[in-house]
Amino acid sequence: MKKDIHPKYETTVIRCACGATVEAGSTVDDLTVEICSQCHPFFTGKQKLVDTAGRIERFRRKYAKFNQAQEAKQDQ
Repeated sequence: MKKDIHPKYETTVIRCACGATVEAGSTVDDLTVEICSQCHPFFTGKQKLVDTAGRIERFRRKYAKFNQAQEAKQDQ
């Protein structure tokens, strides 16, 4: 194998926005993440409602006509 073509693999610290830190091996010195297993709703069992810019309402408005057409079709 060729020498000096592989990146350095070192122990690094991964920091989450919630304040949790984890040590792992990586080729990057320091990593920061927004969500980790200690604050993610799937792992904690707590659901956070994150509705940025009314996406749910926009989705419902978009498909309201489709749902009305389906209901009208079933009534016939």
